[in-house]
Amino acid sequence: MLFAIDMLGTLAFAITGAYKGIRYNLDWLGILIMSIATGVGGGIVRDVLLGETPPVALRSPTYIVVCAVACAAMIGAKKALTASWAFVLVADALGLGFFTAVGASKAAALDAGPVAVIFMAAITAAGGGLIRDVLVREIPQILKSDFYATAAILGGILFVVLPYVGVPHMEARIVVTTAFTFLLRLIAMRKKMHLPHTRK
Repeated sequence: MLFAIDMLGTLAFAITGAYKGIRYNLDWLGILIMSIATGVGGGIVRDVLLGETPPVALRSPTYIVVCAVACAAMIGAKKALTASWAFVLVADALGLGFFTAVGASKAAALDAGPVAVIFMAAITAAGGGLIRDVLVREIPQILKSDFYATAAILGGILFVVLPYVGVPHMEARIVVTTAFTFLLRLIAMRKKMHLPHTRK
């Protein structure tokens, strides 16, 4: 189940990376690089921090293949897909939910403490998007969208708390964490929720 969730997260984020490459009028190689960097970037950072090397995305060709498929699909249907910003936002929210659960569960499987589990959830979920935005010289979404990293952090906290409220099984924790983070991100976008800003 974890592998399937990881693949879905990779696909969702790879779509957003390809979209950003198309938006910036990159060539096909540039779009592919954006897709791969976004799809596997957060997971690679997570694995390096957890000491799981080489990172799983570099050991299994499936991750790169999924990114390439997302890239090809976006290039082939760019008129239909890139015209819909809502589609990209939903894909991004899905990726955030999937990768929050994957990061938390992988850290928990290595007996990481609660703080590390939450941190790995946030890194896995937000890392790929951060790399994507830096590559095209944008302020990363994690810094300007308050309920992006916040949603991942809250999802990680929920993952840690679930065993104490009667949800001990890993698969159930993954599903609940994914759904919670995804829905929280969608609600935050719809309601334009944000954290307080400092005044200039």
